[in-house]
Amino acid sequence: MNWPINQNDFFGTEQFMDAGDFLRLVTRLSLDLSFVAVVVLLVYYRLYKNREFVFTYFIFNLITFSMCVLLRKVPMELGFALGLFAVFGILRYRTEEIRMRDLTYLFIMIGLGIINGVANKKVSTAELLLVNTAIVGLTALLELPASARRYGATPMLYDNLRLLQPQHRAELVADLQARTGLDVMRVQVHRIDMLRDAAEITVFHRGASRPEEVQRDAA
Repeated sequence: MNWPINQNDFFGTEQFMDAGDFLRLVTRLSLDLSFVAVVVLLVYYRLYKNREFVFTYFIFNLITFSMCVLLRKVPMELGFALGLFAVFGILRYRTEEIRMRDLTYLFIMIGLGIINGVANKKVSTAELLLVNTAIVGLTALLELPASARRYGATPMLYDNLRLLQPQHRAELVADLQARTGLDVMRVQVHRIDMLRDAAEITVFHRGASRPEEVQRDAA
């Protein structure tokens, strides 16, 4: 029996490849990944040495870019489009909280993916390159100079609840400086766990945090 099935029917597509569209996709993807690599490898990893977030940033950018490019060709109702971006808005990994700076890099990765994915014929190549260069250039300009990394914030799990009282602030700062070696400026308390006799705090200090210090246990 002959089955009237075309090879493209298995994928639900009308053709195997459109040479023009494929070339544009490869070019746009190369452009996107080139700018992402500058931010992630030459700026972020150079400063923070965090391999885990390097993987996260590249994958987030690639998925965002792919969705924007491919879904741009599919007719969508407004409700579906809003629901799609709502997913991004509530997306949250069930892991430890990440620093605001790491979250900002994640937003940059998503933004670059969207910008490079949704740009169409109404956006000139010069405009696209300018926007990408502005985002990447400003990130590098603000992050790479030593003066930009003069201060840091390090989350910790702290065990001496008595020193968290306002009247013991000087003792708290001295204790944290002695146990961590950081030049502590101030401390912010997030949550106190009475059962574990510990508190989640953020220590603001002079000098940027090293990646391994981000989740240091001060206990």
